[in-house]
Amino acid sequence: MTAGLPLLVTRPDPGGAATVERARALGLDARHMPLFEAHALPWEVPDPADFDAMLVTSAQAVRLAGAGLGRLAALPVHAVGAATARAADSAGLSVAAAGDSDAQHLLDTMASQGMARILWLCGRDRSAFDARGAALVPVPCYAVDPVPPPPGWDALLAAPAVLLAHSARGAARTADLAGAARKHLKLVAISAKAAAAAGSGWAEIAVAGRPDDAAMLAEAHALCHKGDK
Repeated sequence: MTAGLPLLVTRPDPGGAATVERARALGLDARHMPLFEAHALPWEVPDPADFDAMLVTSAQAVRLAGAGLGRLAALPVHAVGAATARAADSAGLSVAAAGDSDAQHLLDTMASQGMARILWLCGRDRSAFDARGAALVPVPCYAVDPVPPPPGWDALLAAPAVLLAHSARGAARTADLAGAARKHLKLVAISAKAAAAAGSGWAEIAVAGRPDDAAMLAEAHALCHKGDK
């Protein structure tokens, strides 16, 4: 089977490079086209005794938190996605749960288990969640900022291709940069929220069954080869 349509991976590194590697292992013609760059922010480490648990929604938080992360090692970590859980475990944190859905579902579970004080190690730009009566305290330790599209972006968008959107923010920016070209482009979104942020006018949109690379790449493989004989 041929590689099919090009697959454009727009997420920031190191996740972007990892996604490209996984996609190529599946035989896809993956192109590394990051539209964002992550960097650390200064932050103050709160007293872990003030919290029942820690919520981590991105592996970037673990990667960029720095030395202060070790002072939170006593807190049980509830991570969104297997990749985030692996990053937390590798950093020496105690992973109590790895949610296979979204952050809201994980928060619902945490609240139902009686966790009243939750530290959220997060990015500067973040979604709003219903903590279900718990005290959810966001502590930003990193930021993800837009960067200009890499060389070759316009040429790749001039022909049919499949793009990955790993977040609602990423989906919105991808849609903005694609403009009218989206009529011949296909998009794989990590969630229904990301798909909604991408708007309409795409040749096709698929939503991953789980918020992880494996599910997204399964959808991407189908779209890249749709119509192949």
